[in-house]
Amino acid sequence: MERLKTKRALITGGAQGIGFAIAETFSREGAVVYVADVNSDLGLSAAANLNKSGADATFVSLDVGDDANWKQVVEQVTAELGGLDILVNNAGINIRKVIEDMSSEELDQMYHVNIKGPFLGIKHVLPVMKKIGGGSIINMSSVCGLIGHRYTPEAYTTAKGALTTLTKAIASRYGKFNIRCNSINPSTADTPMVQQMLKDPQWKKERLGEVPLGRMAGLHDIAAAALYLASDEAAFINGVALPVDGGVTAY
Repeated sequence: MERLKTKRALITGGAQGIGFAIAETFSREGAVVYVADVNSDLGLSAAANLNKSGADATFVSLDVGDDANWKQVVEQVTAELGGLDILVNNAGINIRKVIEDMSSEELDQMYHVNIKGPFLGIKHVLPVMKKIGGGSIINMSSVCGLIGHRYTPEAYTTAKGALTTLTKAIASRYGKFNIRCNSINPSTADTPMVQQMLKDPQWKKERLGEVPLGRMAGLHDIAAAALYLASDEAAFINGVALPVDGGVTAY
């Protein structure tokens, strides 16, 4: 049984990594997927690859920090599909500098993508979801949105902390419209970039050493959590910050 049959989903940062894994999973479960990304080449390729596998996927160009761009994309999706059931705010960046070394401009860039992006996305999809009788908003936060993570730059931690609490604020205000808002809070994900970083023995010791299950979060682990939160199986799950972290936040 397809768990997202008839569902319409928009996934930011959907061209690669976690976003693409979610797009792939949602497509396999019957959703019509819009892959939103700032990188047009990667986004077009991602949508094409999904469609080769029998998916119904479309690429849309989106700078998540641009209010007018969000408005245009949501209008396009709703015009073509008649509504939007799922928004996954996955796009994010991390400038890996500690607080003493980070410039004001770099801080603005971090917040532009990681906080302003989801904020604007939610702003524009709420009227659509209210009109169709509900929806599921999923924000890709981090374990750094739950704890002060000593290996992570402070700008990233504060951005993800803001996203976690934004999630709860939306859940509490808009639940009466049958709009659920939850966050996924993964530990370090097993991406190609992380595989390169794992070649550093000290970095590997730090990151694997903090995970009770002894491995990185797989893209499939995170995509499976997103699938659950997007599906009707999670119809009574609202305002949750779900750690997909192998136990990092358990102690």
